[in-house]
Amino acid sequence: MKRTFTGRWHARNVRRMRLELRHLRAVCTIADTGSVSKAASVLGIAQPALTAQLQRIESTLGAPLFERDRRGVRPTQLGQLVLERARVVLPAVDGLQEEASRIAEQERAVPRYRVGSVNGPFLSGLVQRLTEAEPQAEVITQVSWSAKELAEVVFEGGADFALIGTCGDADAPSERPLTWTTLALDPVFVLLAESHPLAGRSEVALAELADSRWAVTPGDGCFGDCFARECARAGFSPRAVYEVDVASCVGMAQDGQAVVLCQATFRYTPGLVVMPLAGAPLSWRHQLGWRPGSVSPDLVERLSGHALHAYRESVGRNDRYESWLIEHPEFGPQR
Repeated sequence: MKRTFTGRWHARNVRRMRLELRHLRAVCTIADTGSVSKAASVLGIAQPALTAQLQRIESTLGAPLFERDRRGVRPTQLGQLVLERARVVLPAVDGLQEEASRIAEQERAVPRYRVGSVNGPFLSGLVQRLTEAEPQAEVITQVSWSAKELAEVVFEGGADFALIGTCGDADAPSERPLTWTTLALDPVFVLLAESHPLAGRSEVALAELADSRWAVTPGDGCFGDCFARECARAGFSPRAVYEVDVASCVGMAQDGQAVVLCQATFRYTPGLVVMPLAGAPLSWRHQLGWRPGSVSPDLVERLSGHALHAYRESVGRNDRYESWLIEHPEFGPQR
């Protein structure tokens, strides 16, 4: 009786987790890359988290899905079965979502904008533009520091558009087949306390800030590497780089604790100066992404127009950047 009870309890416990599409995508990615670590990088999650997820999947199914050796992982017989079924199910579900989105868009009498955004100059102004220009529209927003996460949300149908930023000439996330267009290109400026010895200058060279501590908001991509590279070119290595939220960045700059790397459209804040870096060594590309076929070209055009209008308004609130753009016409709106 005790053995039977234990067996029944264990079965009920295992069945508490049901396989989801994300589990199937994770298994396919591990098989395609041949490595849990490589799959974790592609999926944009930590390797321990993916390993734990795989263990839960295997526990649910009752046997290992992969054999592990020095060369990576190879599917077991059960793994082959799961992969065969997953490669049928996932495209079918993707196709269903695409068709459903297209039909829903056509049948929807009220336009709907579901927008995911990273920290940038667009979102608040975009919401204001949409609600004023199309008061009947349904506007849904979500934010994340991760461009990869937002791309995944759009691909999975959780949002219609992603507003992201990428460093310099870096590409938008490519793990999912989204369509991307560049809305604007900004230089990266620095945020200094008004009491800073260089605050009265029209611009400052990166090398003049060699002794500074730095602060920046979170984000994925290559910005940290690009910053380190430009510092090396300027002849120094940063003393410290703090990754903190926007409010903490502002506080650290006001207190003189750090120089903050910021977007050129950063709105004026008492006690602070937004300062151009000489030669614009760092830049930030604002991009809009959507899943092909999931939204109409007319909806893309309307949202792009509203986003660009919001961006121009953010530029107009920063006299220093507005003047700087006159001398640097390659920056600013790109459409």
